Amino acid sequence: MSCNDYLDVNQNPDRIAVTDLTPEFIFPGAVTNTYYVQARRLAQFSGLEMNSIAGNSYSYGTPFVDEYSPNITTAFYADVWDQTYRNMSNFQLIINFNDANGKYAATKAISKVMKAYYMQNITDLWGDAPYSEAFNSAILTPKYDKGEDIYKASIADLENAVQTLTTTSNTLANYDVVFNGDKAKWIAFANTLKLRYLMRMSNVTGELATYRDQKLATLATATFIASDVNVNPGYSSSADTKQNPFFNYNVYTSSGSRPQNYTLVIPSEHIAIALNGNNVSDTRDVYQKFNGIVDGRRGRMFTLVTPLTSSPASAPKAVEGVRQGATPGQPGAASGRNTSRLGEGLTIGSQTITATDAAGIKAETIQKGSAKPGVLMTKAEAEFLLAEAAVRYPGAFSNAQGHFDTAVTASYAYLGATGAATYLTQIAAVGKLGITVGTTSNKIEAIMTQKWIALTGINPEQSYFDYTRTGFPVTPLPTIAIKTVKPNRLVYPNSEYQSNVINVPKMTGEDVFTKNQFTPFWAR
Repeated sequence: MSCNDYLDVNQNPDRIAVTDLTPEFIFPGAVTNTYYVQARRLAQFSGLEMNSIAGNSYSYGTPFVDEYSPNITTAFYADVWDQTYRNMSNFQLIINFNDANGKYAATKAISKVMKAYYMQNITDLWGDAPYSEAFNSAILTPKYDKGEDIYKASIADLENAVQTLTTTSNTLANYDVVFNGDKAKWIAFANTLKLRYLMRMSNVTGELATYRDQKLATLATATFIASDVNVNPGYSSSADTKQNPFFNYNVYTSSGSRPQNYTLVIPSEHIAIALNGNNVSDTRDVYQKFNGIVDGRRGRMFTLVTPLTSSPASAPKAVEGVRQGATPGQPGAASGRNTSRLGEGLTIGSQTITATDAAGIKAETIQKGSAKPGVLMTKAEAEFLLAEAAVRYPGAFSNAQGHFDTAVTASYAYLGATGAATYLTQIAAVGKLGITVGTTSNKIEAIMTQKWIALTGINPEQSYFDYTRTGFPVTPLPTIAIKTVKPNRLVYPNSEYQSNVINVPKMTGEDVFTKNQFTPFWAR
């Protein structure tokens, strides 16, 4: 989009222009507004693509038809592009802020980290994109930079941020809604994000592979995040606009009403089979590795229910979902099926509800879910990145097994689930689910499978990018899919074809399903 500005020259004399604000007033909103887009629309798209959620066809007929087909047009999730760019421009305002005395050196550094965080999402979803000219209000039609150049520039920003944060005596005050001023944690986050960039480049060749390997070597002794990276500007249940945006979108509004997504979005049959240990004995190859291994996270990720409305009260409970695209009576959507909803691990995290009556449970759920921090990156994801790095690049990284086990354990802890040690013992010798046995490809599939489970309902976009890169975990298509493969990317939005037509690449919806010049560079 000509990414930047509204050309409204009418100024309200009682309001301060954003260009007149200092960084401490810009940064909290820049972080929370970009996270808002990520936690709602991007998470929904990614969860559907990774077949971890589905539309409740028992209540809504055939929902998510465009996502299931998929019908990818210039309007398809265009708001993710538009709003992410709009909010990223605020990070650039901080980076460009005239700061002759260096008062905001640290704030500029963490703004570079956050800009790199969200620019990767843009590049991974759309490939080439406006970057070098994107945030200059004097340029209304910014050029498109190559994805690989955006990657290199973002990695340079991360490295510069680490250097600044390591040397500056600057402090970060209470406007740091991510780490509350802890520069060491920002450095660890920047390093972990740099690792994510480089692992996304695992399939590149030639000069890019040389570049990747050189940069990986610089991380051999780096520090990485040791806990979840959260954003919390003071979320609360006092108003819809102050709630955790994922909770408001999917569970309860501040007034206690249910948003549409509460009944619309349910687990898919695919993830239900995986979490339940293939208790329906599905014979498709993708499910064999789950046989008999009930995942201890399942009841924290989704509610456990009796399978059918006609089931006796004593019937075993499980995660019950629906096959994407199926309607009641069709395979994967048994008539009279009860369906699960989002569980407490996804809605309130590791917290538990202590109230015992319905009114108290509702009130406590709203209070805890509304105030729950948003998640930019989990410790589990960081440990899976390190496990993959150790498998692929043993010369620079080590202890794949240890990182893998720590990642699964961290996922259990985030969700407030118990039994991680038992689960790790059960999967240890199961190829493509545990990391102990099998080929390198089997181990990568195990990492991606566990990462998919761990990021469901939290940061599912990262699993979508991993799937595009590796093909793992194997993910069935919806029954009504008109394509035989998943999209490699999205189409540029209407806003670009209307306001930046001289620069936006000319592509069609068909181009997203083949490997071509439009595919993100790391997936070609």
